[in-house]
Amino acid sequence: MKLLAFETATEACSVAVYADGAVLERFEVAPRRHAELALPWAEAVLAEAGIARSALDAIAVGRGPGAFTGVRLAIAIAQGIALGLDRPLLPVSTLAALAMRAPGDGDVLAAIDARMGEVYVAAFRRSGDAVDARSDERVVAPAACVLPAGTGWQGVGTGFAAADGLLQARMGDRLVAVDAAALPHAADVARLGARLLAEGHAVAPERVEPAYLRDNVAQTIAEREALRAASG
Repeated sequence: MKLLAFETATEACSVAVYADGAVLERFEVAPRRHAELALPWAEAVLAEAGIARSALDAIAVGRGPGAFTGVRLAIAIAQGIALGLDRPLLPVSTLAALAMRAPGDGDVLAAIDARMGEVYVAAFRRSGDAVDARSDERVVAPAACVLPAGTGWQGVGTGFAAADGLLQARMGDRLVAVDAAALPHAADVARLGARLLAEGHAVAPERVEPAYLRDNVAQTIAEREALRAASG
């Protein structure tokens, strides 16, 4: 099984190639350079792996939630390549990919700083190269986040640093480990994509939609402007 994977939903840009269990990746925290880097990196990792585009079985992509422009970029690039090659797409939750950054198996709470005083958050159970959702994905203020029950949780993602670490403070001793600097990687999008492909969950490129969680980004911006005007 051979996959090409993209993840650009956060300030990190990464591209990976999965070939029968082995993964090559390029990763960099590169705000505002995703469009510049993604396609050249794809060519570079394919060349390094010695894999022609025509040998790919599918394209995996982090479908969000995350930054509006970053999520759109990854999906647009992945759709373009998949359509050109007549290959299916494997849409992977960016939060699920982030959960793969946990140091070990078990329960993981993945959270990404969503700005505007909110976090993208979801709970997962990790086992090796698989993660299974234990909750819906939500965008919520850390103070309003419904905390998962039980102890022994691992926390990963920039959402744990947002709002002065409020989510981490609220979790308290339910957490056994926290990595508030963790960012999603295309390598993990590729690993999770391989599982999706093996289980028959590939989809046609035109059917893939980004997961924004915020219902209407333009409306959110308008609301912020209104708040500024009201406070001024």
